[in-house]
Amino acid sequence: MNVTSMNHSSMQGAVFHGNDRITIEEVPAPQPATGEVLVKVLRTALCGSDFKLWHNGAEFTAGHEIFGRVEQPGHAFDGKRCAVYIPLHCGHCATCRAGDTQMCLEISSLIGWNRGGGYCEYVAVPENCLLPVPDDIEDDLAPLLLDTIGTSAHAVREAGRLVPADKNPPVLVTGAGPVGLGVILALKSLGYRDIHVSDPNGERLAIAESFGARAHPVGAKDTRFAMIVECSGAHPARNLAIELVLPKGVIVLVGENATPWTITEDKIFRRKDFMMLRTFYFPKGDFEANVELLRANRDDYARLVDDSFPLDSLPERFARFAEGRLIKPVLAFEEKR
Repeated sequence: MNVTSMNHSSMQGAVFHGNDRITIEEVPAPQPATGEVLVKVLRTALCGSDFKLWHNGAEFTAGHEIFGRVEQPGHAFDGKRCAVYIPLHCGHCATCRAGDTQMCLEISSLIGWNRGGGYCEYVAVPENCLLPVPDDIEDDLAPLLLDTIGTSAHAVREAGRLVPADKNPPVLVTGAGPVGLGVILALKSLGYRDIHVSDPNGERLAIAESFGARAHPVGAKDTRFAMIVECSGAHPARNLAIELVLPKGVIVLVGENATPWTITEDKIFRRKDFMMLRTFYFPKGDFEANVELLRANRDDYARLVDDSFPLDSLPERFARFAEGRLIKPVLAFEEKR
């Protein structure tokens, strides 16, 4: 490795070649531009949305659930532990001014997708994408503040404006992956009590039940729900949600799927009022509340981090993750003392 603090030209990083092949190679180290800082990666959590890069290859270093330490002498955050907020945002467009920083009207770029991410030793981060992490949050749990907590809690908060918790509505979560399990913890924390979950993976279903949800058979049509939070991204689950959502209910689309989805406008679709809500990531203003969610449910969230491994193990661990054998593994860099 040829990386030494602020004087470096290369580092070790993961290269996603496509065809489910990853290699660990010496790659150019990032050089922060004006308004950016260098972050030494401490942890990057694996995410299922990276499967498309695993299959198809990536132009940039992948990895978008990043937590690290700022290494920028003279900067106010130098030495600070920070999570990395992946949507670049201008801070001055109407959407940013309204607080919806994840949906900036001027910039559409994501760290780990359209520029280098965190499956490597260092990442260059715009200053306004640094989210300082309190000292009481363990390194292994810090990346959960992004997708697992941030994305999930934002979906529940948005849906709660339409189907509030105080009426004890029945809620179904489809998909008990990291985000689905995060949704269940957010629902419980935000006052929902009648929570159901469906997933074909028995181990994940058992965890969801231990979090307070009741198992609902995959594909069952005998119960209807005021809120359905779809976290699998599977088109059959989305279509079933249209059938199961109660009149005046809401379907929240959280899971992703890049293939075309066809909706059949049959009588089930036409003959009721219902809402379909797509949510994306989370606004920066939610971060403090998300830290409190982590503190309040620390032991439950810790159960999701079921593996921690070095960079050279990433190819093998990513394959295990893709097989559904791990829930939320984290790539871990040990700091040199």
